[in-house]
Amino acid sequence: MRPYLVCASCFMRLLAVLLCAALAGCAATPPVSLPPIFNDSDFAPASAIDAGQVFALSDAMRQYVQTQVRHTARNGNPRVALYQALYDKSRLKLEYDAAKTRNARETFEARSGNCLSLVIMTAALAHELGLQVRYQEVLGEASWSRSGDMYFVAGHVNLVLGQRLGENGNNYDAKGLMVIDFLPSGDVAGYRTREISEATVLAMYMNNRAAETMSEGQLDQAYWWARAALLQDPSFSGAYNTLGVIQFRHGDLAQARRTLAHALLRAPDNTVLLSNLAQVLEASGLPDEALPLRRRLLALQPQPPFHYFNLGKAAMQQNDYVQAIQLFSREIARDPYYHEFHFWLAQAYARLGQLEQARKQLELAMSNSTTRSDHGLYAAKLQRLRAVSTH
Repeated sequence: MRPYLVCASCFMRLLAVLLCAALAGCAATPPVSLPPIFNDSDFAPASAIDAGQVFALSDAMRQYVQTQVRHTARNGNPRVALYQALYDKSRLKLEYDAAKTRNARETFEARSGNCLSLVIMTAALAHELGLQVRYQEVLGEASWSRSGDMYFVAGHVNLVLGQRLGENGNNYDAKGLMVIDFLPSGDVAGYRTREISEATVLAMYMNNRAAETMSEGQLDQAYWWARAALLQDPSFSGAYNTLGVIQFRHGDLAQARRTLAHALLRAPDNTVLLSNLAQVLEASGLPDEALPLRRRLLALQPQPPFHYFNLGKAAMQQNDYVQAIQLFSREIARDPYYHEFHFWLAQAYARLGQLEQARKQLELAMSNSTTRSDHGLYAAKLQRLRAVSTH
């Protein structure tokens, strides 16, 4: 079994869309005190983490606001001016790239980022314009991916721009709210959202960096990122899971059990926490304690993410490409947007000599890829396949 991680960054299938809507208020989340879950002395000091840098603007960003946004907004709506300055392809030319969660300055400089990075950059520029900003978590929008021996589940966030601070005394004009999102317009209608605080957004950013640095093998740095995430927002459950996985991979089994058990008390039906805590208990020589968690997990999730995909890979190793195609297709039916499923299905078709079907799946893999490197990899393979098909 492999540990599961929770990230906040969103997934591919993105187009910037814009709509006006009323935003229902949310009750404030009561403060949460942190349990004794940190084990600082077991981890080497790492690079300092400064929360103030996440939304900080560069001189280039301030100049962009002045020349590209304020000038346009003089005779119009500043929210629309900001949206057009950022997401008009002929201007800033932003691209989606999930390789790393960037802060506002890094996203602006790279002209790319995942949805959390784009939300952070947009919010930073909106703050510079004096606009009111709200953040939303989109409920039910989650996607799985993997890196090495870890699986990741990514949620989705967006933001709502209101009027300039002090523009009127009514806080928000419902007709004037602007939701900036990165889902196709067909997916926007009817989605449920939950308002989150800027502290939670900061925790999400730090949790993402924890997961990313851990996947690179930097366990010490990952620990401090996860720790910082929980200090920002002790109610953010994803950071408890990430911290527990870091402690597990570091060999701190007792501490990992405490961290994950605490998180599971707050979310007893969370399949990610159930799976990870069961693994830690089994690694600790406590299979009897893990057994009820395994039973609960099986009841909640009979076929976990990547179930049919892993069976399909096993079928490929047995040269049973017909069975592999069936299994990969079942996984794609559950998540049609994950690029690696299409890539492996393309390989199975190619092994059977069905090159046209392989080409279609490679095109889907490329269009759904979430990093520039993956996009380039699939493009190269597609080019080679087309060369073979013409001979």
